[in-house]
Amino acid sequence: MKYLSTLALAGTLLTTAPQAATAQQAPSPYRTRFVVDFPITVAFGAGAATGLYLIQQKNGLSPAEQAALDKNDIPKFDRWVAGKYSDNAQLASDILCYPTLVIAPGLLALNDNVRGRYGQVLGMYVQALAFSDAAFTLSAGNVYRYRPYLYGTEGPANKRGSRIATNSFFAGHTAHTATATFFAAKVFHDFNPDSRAQPYVWTAAAIIPAAVAYNRMEAGKHFLSDNLLGYAVGAASGILVPQLHKTAGRNGMSVTPLQGLNVNGFSYSGVRLTKQL
Repeated sequence: MKYLSTLALAGTLLTTAPQAATAQQAPSPYRTRFVVDFPITVAFGAGAATGLYLIQQKNGLSPAEQAALDKNDIPKFDRWVAGKYSDNAQLASDILCYPTLVIAPGLLALNDNVRGRYGQVLGMYVQALAFSDAAFTLSAGNVYRYRPYLYGTEGPANKRGSRIATNSFFAGHTAHTATATFFAAKVFHDFNPDSRAQPYVWTAAAIIPAAVAYNRMEAGKHFLSDNLLGYAVGAASGILVPQLHKTAGRNGMSVTPLQGLNVNGFSYSGVRLTKQL
């Protein structure tokens, strides 16, 4: 029900913003369509729900399996993180991550150019976040990678034997935070291309998820490679979702669904990615 209600909200938001400009309001650089965007958001939400189900089906490690873990089995690139654990760092990562998911898109409402199109923007944000969540849960649900703290002696026993201890790949906190900050920076950029605040906005967008990634490593939750992938997934989602909705004449791209029959008589379905020059 949680996913269904979120997706219904997203579908509504994607259709609330008027497309015509008024004398007091700059035109939106984006075009959203219910018939395209709502099914895509639903698909991402279904993927996230499926991944969450798969995570719930995983098994934790027995004490014998925990004792058999060896740091030398970890690639050198990541090995320095093995054995780390910190409750304070975990708390710091939570404080940096969860409020940012609300604050970053919320700050866009303070911008005069964005405010009148905020329903449209918020709908795209839900879509971007749903994509990141689907990528994270499906990866964590299918990949057993043990968290760094399992390679040390610290950490409560209930955490060490939990199935959550197998969800190191990839860093969800980092991915979700990067989605929020890079989405906000991209939307601000598109609505205010000549703003002198651009360098500061993009710098903040890059630093905040990097700080989350650092604390996730210090907390023993994820290896460096987990965070690098999470950062890349989140940044890509936050930037590409608005970019794919750019209107013609603004170097935009569009996504449309495809269905039909091939030369052999078999049906196919997919999406068409169109670059608008």
